[in-house]
Amino acid sequence: MRVGIDARLAHYQQAGISTYVRCLIRALVGLQQGDQYVVLEARKAASSFAAEGFEAARAWTPCHSRLEQLTLPVELAPLKLDLLHSPDFIPPFYRRCKSVITVHDLAFLRYPHLLTADSRAYYHQISRAVRSADAIIAVSKATKNDLVEQLDASEEKISVIPEASEAVFQPISDRRLLEGIRQRYRLPENFVLFVGTIEPRKNLCTLIEAFAALRGERGASRPGAYLPELVIAGEKGWLYDDVFSTVEAVGVDDLVRFIGRVTQEDLVGLYNLATALAMPSLYEGFGLPVLEAMACGTPVVAADAASLPEVAGAAALLVDPLDVPGWASAISRISDDRCLREDLGRRGLRRARDFSWQRTAAETRGVYARVLGEAT
Repeated sequence: MRVGIDARLAHYQQAGISTYVRCLIRALVGLQQGDQYVVLEARKAASSFAAEGFEAARAWTPCHSRLEQLTLPVELAPLKLDLLHSPDFIPPFYRRCKSVITVHDLAFLRYPHLLTADSRAYYHQISRAVRSADAIIAVSKATKNDLVEQLDASEEKISVIPEASEAVFQPISDRRLLEGIRQRYRLPENFVLFVGTIEPRKNLCTLIEAFAALRGERGASRPGAYLPELVIAGEKGWLYDDVFSTVEAVGVDDLVRFIGRVTQEDLVGLYNLATALAMPSLYEGFGLPVLEAMACGTPVVAADAASLPEVAGAAALLVDPLDVPGWASAISRISDDRCLREDLGRRGLRRARDFSWQRTAAETRGVYARVLGEAT
């Protein structure tokens, strides 16, 4: 079979879908059974995502372009694909090949007010995309349920194929390396880590208020071993002003540190250094930081919402996303109880091993084969 993978978006952003595309392509390399893969890339891409043995095709059509539905089919025609996989989930509606789309989440339907007019127009095509695709990959059961409930998608079309953490996320025994990262970011011994874009659905205000409540309960005037700090690793997204105003309003300026986006190498170190990862999101299609932290042996406190319980299993403390006292209590427990941290760390490592990109690639190839009527 000759399969195209639309990787154009990956050259405009460095996380989320781009990570999915990069990891999937790498894992598909080991599964080649006479298959041909064509990686569709942005014309101005500085480097290629195509793995060894994969063909790269440069496209003039930008992703999310208003003319995409007119010009992309023209560019695809000479490639003579049997199937096109669209990880950004809006396929060309007029095409000469089969279509598989991956839906990561439906946040844009739950929070439409967070979109620009152009983004709203683009993502409004999701209903047609779901009807047009020959098969749909959902990265979690929660996302599958959203597809069925919100878009009346056919359950028979949907395969749940989870993501995985990359191999680089693992426990680090090199204390010198870790101390170098600690000094670079001026990190305390006891801190809770948040990883993600600063935006409303990440629910950071609840987490910040929980730290204020924890300070009120403990009566500690300064952070230290007795009072953990909150370290937020991620860039500003949209409607982030409330997060910064909440820090000031509840008086935890000295407890909350924003370090911006970090490199993958440093992120692995941050997970290893953190007392715990906190993931209070109101909504996640998958919640990859939970899995990355677990793969590093880091204890996790996550919201009991959307896909997060599904990903975490029994290896994390789960809290109602809007329960400020509940978050304060969970942070207090995990900060004070070494035995609990060690137990969650062990369970997290086992849980992370249940997910792998090799499995994701094999099951994805199985979807391709079923759509094309071939044996897997």
